[in-house]
Amino acid sequence: MTKILIITASEVKNLELAKKFQDQLKSLGHEATILQLIDLNLPLYSSITESKYQGKELLGQWYDELITTEGFVFLAPEYNGGLPPMFTNFLAWVSRTSKEWRECFNAKTAAIGTFSGGGGQHVLIAMRMQLSYIGLNVLGRQIIAHSAKPAEDQSIHSICTQLIKHC
Repeated sequence: MTKILIITASEVKNLELAKKFQDQLKSLGHEATILQLIDLNLPLYSSITESKYQGKELLGQWYDELITTEGFVFLAPEYNGGLPPMFTNFLAWVSRTSKEWRECFNAKTAAIGTFSGGGGQHVLIAMRMQLSYIGLNVLGRQIIAHSAKPAEDQSIHSICTQLIKHC
């Protein structure tokens, strides 16, 4: 059984997409947990806020989840042609938790997807670049969904199968 963490930077459509991934991974016999970044209520990262907070304390149990998870699904809507602020803020806090923060991501596999009002291509490009930079191996196949083109169950199944294979 593989342990997968599904991280979503949205409360509505991307959360619905996260639940579809979770259902698919569970039906394949794997553990799948959803982390909604909004629920962390992280303060905006800066050197000043870092001096007031400890990243591990802010992330709580989720830091341990990041360390022990074997693979990821990252889902986020496109904001002004890029990543949602809470997404990059989350990665900033993780990267400041300890000198060993790379253990959270390095050499692990990730799938990416989006439910966006627009095309969604820009957020996927930005996610792929940033996640690769911090050490994740991002699958080539990705999910792009919007109101006129919902995510297909077969596509989610295929991505989940690839993700498990590479974890």
